[in-house]
Amino acid sequence: MTEDDRKLVDAVLGNVPGAFERLVREYQGLCWHIIQRMVRQPEDTRELCQEAFLRVHQCLHQYRGESALKSWIGQVAYSVAKRHLEKRRIAIVEPAGEDDDGISLLDQLGDGFDLETACADAEIAAGLHEEIEALPPLQRTLLTLYHLDEVPIVEIARITGLAEGTIKSHLFRTRARLRERLQARMGVTA
Repeated sequence: MTEDDRKLVDAVLGNVPGAFERLVREYQGLCWHIIQRMVRQPEDTRELCQEAFLRVHQCLHQYRGESALKSWIGQVAYSVAKRHLEKRRIAIVEPAGEDDDGISLLDQLGDGFDLETACADAEIAAGLHEEIEALPPLQRTLLTLYHLDEVPIVEIARITGLAEGTIKSHLFRTRARLRERLQARMGVTA
């Protein structure tokens, strides 16, 4: 935990006027981002962000500083969004396909998909955006946290509670899926 994190946590726990509001201001973007990427409904996102910060306020005394405050708050937001999806019986991952046991041709080709290069062309970017939006909540969130927000895998693991290898596997398969779908849109055969 950084010194700034410790000071902020101590101020909130000490009921210093404006301290919790400062914490909310500092981390509301992260909270919104994680929840919105998971649930995709602005009305629900607003409610769930409020719920997440309520939980942060109620549980901040349990924060031990073993990870960055940002990661801990991200983990709270992720768990609130995940619980919301589970209550609504919305799958957060795509069901495993029949060919998941073997190694596909795409797995053998390697993971050379470059998200930034794909975004360079407006037509491809529009297709990429549509395909990202169509991803299941977990894959969409992991992909955008890693590639667009540049959150390191170790931090994503702290936020989601998933193992780093699981995150890498999801990222690999998600990029392969996007590559396949973009190639199909462009009429490219592998």
